[in-house]
Amino acid sequence: MARAYDLRSILFVLVAFVGAVVVLRDLRYDFAFVGDMRAAELSRRTQEVTATMTSTVMQTEMTMVTETIQVASDPAPAEKANAAFVVLTRNKDLKDLRETLIQLEDRFNRHYKYPYVFLNNEPFSDEFKEKIQGMVSGECQFGLIPEEHWSYPEYIDQTRAAEARKDMKERKVIYGGNESYRHMCRYESGFFFRHPLMDQYKWYWRVEPGVKFGCEIDYDPFLFMERNNKKYGFTISIKEVIETIPTLWNTTMDFMNKHKEMIPAANLMDFVTDKNGEYNRCHFWSNFEIGSLDFLRSDQYMAYFDHLDRAGGFFYERWGDAPVHSLGVSMFLNKNEVHWFEDIGYYHGPLWNCPKGEANKKCWCSEEESIEIKNPAWSCTLNFKDLPAPKL
Repeated sequence: MARAYDLRSILFVLVAFVGAVVVLRDLRYDFAFVGDMRAAELSRRTQEVTATMTSTVMQTEMTMVTETIQVASDPAPAEKANAAFVVLTRNKDLKDLRETLIQLEDRFNRHYKYPYVFLNNEPFSDEFKEKIQGMVSGECQFGLIPEEHWSYPEYIDQTRAAEARKDMKERKVIYGGNESYRHMCRYESGFFFRHPLMDQYKWYWRVEPGVKFGCEIDYDPFLFMERNNKKYGFTISIKEVIETIPTLWNTTMDFMNKHKEMIPAANLMDFVTDKNGEYNRCHFWSNFEIGSLDFLRSDQYMAYFDHLDRAGGFFYERWGDAPVHSLGVSMFLNKNEVHWFEDIGYYHGPLWNCPKGEANKKCWCSEEESIEIKNPAWSCTLNFKDLPAPKL
């Protein structure tokens, strides 16, 4: 008797619930005009559902089958790379960053739970940390940038730097008058990988607030890089605005002439030069990059960065971290060590990288929006793709 009473109780609850669902569903369509006839019709349909469920339960001799559905994030895979996302951001970026991280988690990291390192030249607020920690699956670390990494070195003439900003602002050069932007470019070029929070990792994936991820990423890009001996990965490559880097190429050539022993015979210099050997301004857009921290920490790359830093172009001009990283990659790596993540849908305003053909079925972006299709004259990606593999 007790068992029958329990089953009847369960049945009545289910009937009431289903009836309520039916009523609410129909009310959604015509809530404002429900009258007596509508109420009668809904009552009749509820009775039909009740009778059907009662009959079904009786036919199965009161045997109840229950299913428990658990909604939880996927367990982290057994094999992972020693890697982290690195995000240079500020408290005011919280809204844009949350929108980006929701996409990154949904498209990829909820399956892998890689950690995040957030860096800021000012302390993160409690609100920022709480809201970020509450929405990501991986461990979060929040780091303060050392003042010496976000300030003028003693060998920089700050008066000259201020005059350069004023001149570039008047000429309407992009970010030409922005002092903080210059510190950011210098930091991303030569310091983020030296922050103590990054010491434990071998791989990084750079993420910026406001970017979008347009496709499901159903594999681990970190492990792909590691297993295939890649050291640098990108999604978008374009040509730099020459007004921001008027002496960067000559400064780079000066370094190469002084350190010929550091430049391997098999390199990627054809990516950054035209058929006449002149600088073509091509660079990997570094707001997305997946790379080896060991490469950035190498003697060769550090010597190159120090050479540039002493020249002062981060402040006297407006050298960006994208051309700096790209020239370093082109000098010291070969094509086999660099990878175009063609299958990762990625947007940083105003440019898209969107997969083509069959790969686009797991995306919401349109392949026609990809920079190499929409504006091939500005893109350098197909130039990279067409370069021959090195003879090693």
